[in-house]
Amino acid sequence: MKNYKKILLVLAGLLLLVIIGITIFINSLKPDYGGEKALSGLSNEVTTYFDPYGIPHIYADNETDAIRALGYVHAQDRLWQMELLRRVAKGQLSEVFGADMIKTDKFFLSLGIADHTKETIAALDMQSEAIVLSRAYLDGINEFVKNGPTPIEFYLTGIEKEPFTIEDVYNAVGYMAFSFAMAHKTDPLLTSIRNKLGEEYIDDLAIHSDTSTVWIKNFKGVETDTMGTNITASVSAALDKLPIPQFEGSNSWVVAPQKTKNGKVILANDPHIGFAQPSVWYEAHVSTPAYEKYGYHLAGVPFPLLGHDRKLAYGLTMFENDDIDFYYEETHPSDSTKYKTLEGWKDYEFIHKTIKVKDGDDVVFSYKKTHHGPVLNNIADQISGERPVAMSWIYTKPKNRVMHTLYSMSHATDMEEFKSALPNIHAPGLNVMYGDAEGNVSWWATAKLYEMPDGLSTKFILDGTTGKEEPLRYLDFSENPMAENPPWNYVYSANNQPDSIVGMLYPGYYLPENRAKRIVQLLDAKDDWDKESISKMMLDVTSPVNTELVTELIKLLDVTHLNTEQLVMVDSLKNWNGKYALTSTSPTLYHRALYYMVKNTMEDELGPEMFKQFLKTHLFKRQIAWGAKMENGKWWDNINTKEITETRQDIIIKSFADAWSSLVKDFGPDPSQWTWDKVHTLEHQHPFGQVASLRKYFNVGPFPVTGTREVINNLSFPYDSTGLYKVSSGPSTRRVIDFSDVENSISILPTGQSGNPFSKHYDDQAEMYVNGKFRKMMMNKQEIQETAASILIFR
Repeated sequence: MKNYKKILLVLAGLLLLVIIGITIFINSLKPDYGGEKALSGLSNEVTTYFDPYGIPHIYADNETDAIRALGYVHAQDRLWQMELLRRVAKGQLSEVFGADMIKTDKFFLSLGIADHTKETIAALDMQSEAIVLSRAYLDGINEFVKNGPTPIEFYLTGIEKEPFTIEDVYNAVGYMAFSFAMAHKTDPLLTSIRNKLGEEYIDDLAIHSDTSTVWIKNFKGVETDTMGTNITASVSAALDKLPIPQFEGSNSWVVAPQKTKNGKVILANDPHIGFAQPSVWYEAHVSTPAYEKYGYHLAGVPFPLLGHDRKLAYGLTMFENDDIDFYYEETHPSDSTKYKTLEGWKDYEFIHKTIKVKDGDDVVFSYKKTHHGPVLNNIADQISGERPVAMSWIYTKPKNRVMHTLYSMSHATDMEEFKSALPNIHAPGLNVMYGDAEGNVSWWATAKLYEMPDGLSTKFILDGTTGKEEPLRYLDFSENPMAENPPWNYVYSANNQPDSIVGMLYPGYYLPENRAKRIVQLLDAKDDWDKESISKMMLDVTSPVNTELVTELIKLLDVTHLNTEQLVMVDSLKNWNGKYALTSTSPTLYHRALYYMVKNTMEDELGPEMFKQFLKTHLFKRQIAWGAKMENGKWWDNINTKEITETRQDIIIKSFADAWSSLVKDFGPDPSQWTWDKVHTLEHQHPFGQVASLRKYFNVGPFPVTGTREVINNLSFPYDSTGLYKVSSGPSTRRVIDFSDVENSISILPTGQSGNPFSKHYDDQAEMYVNGKFRKMMMNKQEIQETAASILIFR
């Protein structure tokens, strides 16, 4: 018995030692927010105060020291995110996640981001201030890589930490540029629809600019076949597997002093990006005697994409301009190494790449390039051997000055300085929103825009053989859409159609008017805006377009065939105010019926795969209200019922019945149980959260959330047959900068500041976010010192 007790004691002791060892190991992996650290290359001491939410407030005698410290603290919270982001453009995700990522790696290697980066860096002036500061930032990252604890994800994947280089910075920006694009999801698909169904069906799609929609007004001082489906499917499959978020859309508005209670500018911005854990932005406040900025940083990028100080503030939304064109090429009939051009036959350029695969053999692949860009046929396996299609992307064409632009934007001291930096943004297309302490408000659409021949639609695959479907000229930045201090006293963007550009409506993948209409409706109605009312507006979940559509379609229902419960729900829909409260049932029925309406209208012509790809486009979002209001059209008839020609009313009645049956099946016969909180949820997914046993340790959520697609609080989701609306993208931050009290401006992140699962700041803002709360973006040094949770001193 005594021996038995001794064995138990020994086992208990060993277990205790294991627990202690694990605890010590986990604690060693946490970010270090306090104490003192040596940081190579500093000229003077740098003090970093971490506020209660883990945001660093960095005080230094000079900017080089400050940004070196920024690199270190950014890395200790987001090194894993930096690692993934720098791998995308270089096709190195398979090395981490295995064979599932091979197609994704092939696709991004073929885009040429990494090759374009090498060309850019070869021509850089390494002594320019932007590059000197970038290298200081990288020094800070690499100090952490060398001496800091290794994040848990590196242990779990078995990859080694490696130093970061200036190439990684440019590749991260290149990924962002492509993530903004939409043409790859749309143009080949539309070409296939036209080839399969004909022009009559194309005419009934919301492809072209809608002259009845809400446009962003300019003010410059004066008023004023199956192949395409397979490409789209292949590209979508590659992007769907990405372990990092994609950029989706955004809201922003800037209100002039004439419309604010305190007579000062207020800027609001909530960029819409795919949700993931960690969230995309890292907040940091940098202060030196000569420079100060409170900014939002992309992983591995030294200069903030969003920022403010006491003089000015800026934000971004997606322009949604068309900056990718697809071209049919023609291979020589007897020499497969050549393709046809206006000047004669040219040699294809053959690119050879190698992808390292975790737990597998290296994959060697090759693809062809023309003067337009990469030929996608060899990248999408299922379309090899068909007519070559090349992709021309503006990002890889002109000289890349995006990093210098980010530096100049973050260092501008007034509106003119700020504006002078913007012509160097060639891609991605961005709406840059601006406001300052002097009372100026502005919106500039920034991108390298180009003019195409009259009558040519870039929404379809173009002919690359004749030279007649090429850009005619690049527009000067002064010709871009913009509004500077307009007489209506605000500027805004909701990714909607801008007004005419040099006499034409510029092609793009603009989102429908829903958010824009609501923003204009609210801003026009009020002249005493303050921080509180602006923040409340950011949380608005009312859709005037949805209620208009309900009113239109509900008239088509034959109420004589409805039972009592259905009549009650129809009456509720009639009186629905367009809001998306968690306890509401009208939104659940509306979206279920809407999905079936689109499915019953279009899937018979498109087929399951093409229909699935169509649902992923911005065109689908534009089509919903525009198409549903079309009384007659080719799409309404179900081509599978040869003896019947269906009408819009037939489809609406069937869709309502389908929606009702599916809701009864999912939630029971009592419609009061069909509440929005059961179908609309948000979970922030970490790449490791896809493993069921790791989900609760790495993912954040799920949470039932208000909001929906295309309302101001745009918590968007994909439509599919499940009828469950798992939020995939939305506000990546909500920020309100009030120049009447700039030190008390407010913001929020979707999860937390840290990407380290052992940090207390991994998810400490998540519940605040879903509940619509904000926190202060502190800039007052005394307040920062008094409320600091910890202090880290770099020597």
